[in-house]
Amino acid sequence: MQEQSTQQPAGRSRAVQLDAFGGPEVLNVREVPVPQAGPGQIRVRVTAAGLNPMDWIMTADADTAARFGLSLPAGFGTDYAGVVDQLGDGATGFAGGDRVFGGALSRAVADFVVIDLDERIAANEAHHTPDGVDDRTAATLAIAGRTASAALAAVDLGPDDTVLIGGAAGGVGVFAVQLARIAGARVIGTGSATSAEFLRDLGAEPVAYGDGLTDRVRALTPGGVTAAIDLHGTETVHAARKLGVPDDRICTIAAQVDGVPAANGANATPGALEEIARLVAAGRLRVPIAASFPIEEIRRAAELQAGQHVHGKIVIDL
Repeated sequence: MQEQSTQQPAGRSRAVQLDAFGGPEVLNVREVPVPQAGPGQIRVRVTAAGLNPMDWIMTADADTAARFGLSLPAGFGTDYAGVVDQLGDGATGFAGGDRVFGGALSRAVADFVVIDLDERIAANEAHHTPDGVDDRTAATLAIAGRTASAALAAVDLGPDDTVLIGGAAGGVGVFAVQLARIAGARVIGTGSATSAEFLRDLGAEPVAYGDGLTDRVRALTPGGVTAAIDLHGTETVHAARKLGVPDDRICTIAAQVDGVPAANGANATPGALEEIARLVAAGRLRVPIAASFPIEEIRRAAELQAGQHVHGKIVIDL
C-alpha cells in the first residue's frame, strides 16, 4: 500500500510539456494528472527546477531527442528540488516530508516528479538536501555540479596547477571555478568584458575570449598554463594547445576534439554530487542565481538560458 501525505494534492497538476520539438516557443504549461508513486518509487512535490543548456538542446529536434529516449509529448528540465510527499511499496531511505534534490530527465519543471529509486542513474535520482542548502540552490546542483566535478577529475587538477577554464561564468563554470580553487589551483577564466567582476568574485582571474586569447593568457601566466577545461566549444582547447598544454590535461564538455578527453555528469565519481552539496552547506561553494521565474514564464526563462550569456543559474519556482 502506498504511504501518502496527509494533505492530498488535487487530481490535476501543472507540468511543462512539448507537443513538438523546437525552441522555447514550443513550451507550454499543461494541466496533467497527478502522478502516483509505484513500487520502489517516491513522489516529490517540486518547489524549484534548475535549467541547463542540455534541456533545450535535447528537445530542439526529434533526432537529438531520440538519442535521449524522449518522445512526444515530452516534458522539460531535469534538475529539481522539493519534498517527498508519497512513497510506493518497498521504497526505502526516504520518508514523507524529507527535503530532496536530484535529476528527473526532461520532466523536472512540473508540480510533481516520480523517482524510481531502483534505477540509480543520474537522470532519475533523489538525494537528501542538507540543512543549510535552500531549494533554489539545491535545484541547480545535479547536472552542472556533476559535470564540473567530472571535468576537474579528467584533468587531475591539483594545487600546483594553473588551469584555463573557457566559459567560466556559465552554469557549469561557476562550479568548475570554485571547485578548482578548492583544489588549490590558480584559475584563469574566459568570459565577456561584462563578466570580469563576476569571475573575480568567484575566485578566477578573468580574460576576454575571442581573437588574441592565447596572447592574453600568456601575458597573465608567465609560468605557463598546466591544464584547461573548455565548457563552451573549442576555442579554449586550441588556445591551451598553443600554450603547450598536453591533450591529456585538456577537457571538453560541449564538443568533441580528437585526442582530448570529454566529460559529462555521468562520468562523475560516486559521491561527487553529495560532496558538492556538503560544500554548499558549509559555505565553501556558492551558486549565483542569475534569475528565477514562475512556471508560467517558462518560455522567457528558456530564451534567457538559450542565449548562453547568463552569469550563474536560472531557476523555475513552483
